[in-house]
Amino acid sequence: MKHVARKRFGQNFLHDDQVLADIIAAIAPAPGDTMVEIGPGLAAMTDLLLKSLPHMHVVELDRDLVARLEKRFPAERLTVHAGDALKFDFGTLPVPEGRKLRVVGNLPYNISSPLLFHLATFAPQVEDQHFMLQKEVVERMVAEPGTKAYGRLSVMLQWRYRMALMFIVPPEAFDPPPKVESAIVRMIPIAAPLACDEATLSAVVQKAFSQRRKVIRNCLAGMFTEQQILDAGIDPGTRPETVSMESYVTLANSLRERGGA
Repeated sequence: MKHVARKRFGQNFLHDDQVLADIIAAIAPAPGDTMVEIGPGLAAMTDLLLKSLPHMHVVELDRDLVARLEKRFPAERLTVHAGDALKFDFGTLPVPEGRKLRVVGNLPYNISSPLLFHLATFAPQVEDQHFMLQKEVVERMVAEPGTKAYGRLSVMLQWRYRMALMFIVPPEAFDPPPKVESAIVRMIPIAAPLACDEATLSAVVQKAFSQRRKVIRNCLAGMFTEQQILDAGIDPGTRPETVSMESYVTLANSLRERGGA
């Protein structure tokens, strides 16, 4: 019986063989890897990954798909974790001494940002991540200061990861086809991110980008004086999208030192 894609789960199943082959080539799975796939769906990518891996993990929310996966793959090849990836503790997955987790997936576009922030909490335990996401989201993730796409997502993720847009995937590669283009992103955790309290950095960045059309002096009013912004090496008359991730870290650290956020 054919599985009908469920809108509430953000399901769009990848079926293009060439795109699948390109993704597997980008991931380059190796026998010693501990791999976890988020949202395996109909297992198009799972099948190809298991050609190189003796075993892997998947996290799937749809109970019908969980049943299909458990029926299709023996437990010694595939461990199925039934549940919401937004709540899943990726730190509980067993990884050999000296190795790290590799994470892949065609992420549901309706929860992509919260899921990326959830996964960021496990960054020290992760070797790399390869995800299919809405192209617009990937462009925001990798955007440089001074560009229209640069914003909160850019700063917060670039603080933790080195990232690259690998290639674009057209809507017709999926069933049903989404209304947007997709893209593959590679995310490699930075071994030693710039020292900073994450909650403070998040508060500063969120306030800075809450009024993009204003200059940063006005955006951060009440949190920083003009002199404190100058002391961080930032022109108070500049707009928030021109300020580098490193400068936001400097601001966050100065706020933390003053006992703020």
